[in-house]
Amino acid sequence: MSKGKILIGVALAALAVAIGTYLAFSPKSISASRGVNVSLPEEIVQQNQAGAGEAEIYLAGGCFWGTEFLMRNVPGVTSVEVGYANGTTRNPVYRDVCKGSGHAETAHVIYDTKAISLQKILSIYYQSIDPTFVKREGNGEDMQYRSGIYYSDPDDREIIKASLKELQGSFFNKISVECEPIRNFYRAEEEHQEYLMKNPSGYCHLSRSMIDEQAKANAAQTFKDKNFPRDKVYGKPTKETLKNLNELQRAVTQENATEPPYKNEYNEEERAGIYVDVTNGQPLFVSTDKFDSGCGWPAFSKPIDNSFIEERKDFSFGRDRVEVRAKASDSHLGHVFDDGDAAKGGLRYCINSAALRFIPRDKMQTEGYGDWLDLFKS
Repeated sequence: MSKGKILIGVALAALAVAIGTYLAFSPKSISASRGVNVSLPEEIVQQNQAGAGEAEIYLAGGCFWGTEFLMRNVPGVTSVEVGYANGTTRNPVYRDVCKGSGHAETAHVIYDTKAISLQKILSIYYQSIDPTFVKREGNGEDMQYRSGIYYSDPDDREIIKASLKELQGSFFNKISVECEPIRNFYRAEEEHQEYLMKNPSGYCHLSRSMIDEQAKANAAQTFKDKNFPRDKVYGKPTKETLKNLNELQRAVTQENATEPPYKNEYNEEERAGIYVDVTNGQPLFVSTDKFDSGCGWPAFSKPIDNSFIEERKDFSFGRDRVEVRAKASDSHLGHVFDDGDAAKGGLRYCINSAALRFIPRDKMQTEGYGDWLDLFKS
């Protein structure tokens, strides 16, 4: 054999070894791992556990910040945590996932089976994704953003399959939502848990209107009797009621927090209706007294009845202000200032949207507020 052929043979052998070493130790995407039939680790590392009468499902649909925020506002969902699911490595951190560990950003959802069905949860989830894209989140494409439904209960498989079959009927292109058992899930770092509650102005690929719709549906579940006559006596909210509020609502009403200006639910609300205490349902403000103050929060010239609220001096943050609280529930609402419209009394009640629930005029009767319709009589 010539010296040249020997050198070529040695070079090819070295190249084969190098390729084999790279394939053995380089990060693998989920699709690549399946292509060579690499088994996924079987391990669940999570904090939340389903209790009696509860079930769980794992939903991947783009950035898990938005999926978590949406699901937290779904009536019947009892807890949500985010993590990394069905990847090829153990104990990944966010950086690993971004570099191709094959995990999907996933929300672990626990729900009350008497309050909501898996089918209903899936129908809300489908509205948050484009099911025809294999890997997509906004303008970003990566396997960590793929859409998938992962189940721990084998009985859920047929429910999910039937749901996906029904969903396919609404699309010309083939849908690409994974339906698989949950093989591994690793709870994400604390900085990613409740991210959009901690950072209200943070990025989210979901529309705020979609999340707000779920928040309103959740708030409506709080009051089951739907009977709010004029002579109703209101009190402090129950623990169950406070549990049903989302994190922002609890932070504002119970911890005196302030929501972001402009990016809140009712700043630009222009429909006729009443604004009630989100914690006990008591009517507090009416749309006829609402005006655009340019401050970024709902502004009212006065409450429905001065006896419904309490005003206290507030020297927090080195400022001299007057805090507004709901007298019956003792919930923090906002502040009152004397820079309002002089023709309407000169006051500006600057109120957090998260402290209120809006009842449109055309739904007041069915929501139990028929006695209050006379607020709109001229």
